[in-house]
Amino acid sequence: MVMIRADLARAGDAIADAAGLAIPDPTRFTAAGSRWLGWMSPDELLLIVPGAERAEAVAALEQALMGEHGLVADVSDMRVVFDLTGRKPEQALAKLSPVDFAALPADGLRRTRAAQVAAAMWRQGDGWRLIGMRSVAGYLAEILQNAATPGSDLDPR
Repeated sequence: MVMIRADLARAGDAIADAAGLAIPDPTRFTAAGSRWLGWMSPDELLLIVPGAERAEAVAALEQALMGEHGLVADVSDMRVVFDLTGRKPEQALAKLSPVDFAALPADGLRRTRAAQVAAAMWRQGDGWRLIGMRSVAGYLAEILQNAATPGSDLDPR
């Protein structure tokens, strides 16, 4: 995971070229193959690439932002990733976050909270992906397990 902070109006084209993906619209993401680029805030993007491509991606982005006020940082080690799959993964998330998951478009990205901690969530394949800070990984794992407890469905259908 590579965090990119910059004025997207000024540097968006250079970032897109370096990342190999179009700059996503606000609250959206773009993806191609194993590369994923998400809009995190008006001046922040998150690029996810395979580990073997991370150093090259960081170097390309740093070069693209040369002369711009910006930041490129490998944040892989400070994040934790949970992939939620199964019968009703959005129900587990709905217990923890004030999000209408059914209304989120296929390329929608939501920065919100999972119970008491900051998180980002989006559809991933047949389920959902949640990322948060590694320092609260144990807490996130526990609340996700509790929210997914069999028999605790919000909608019994």
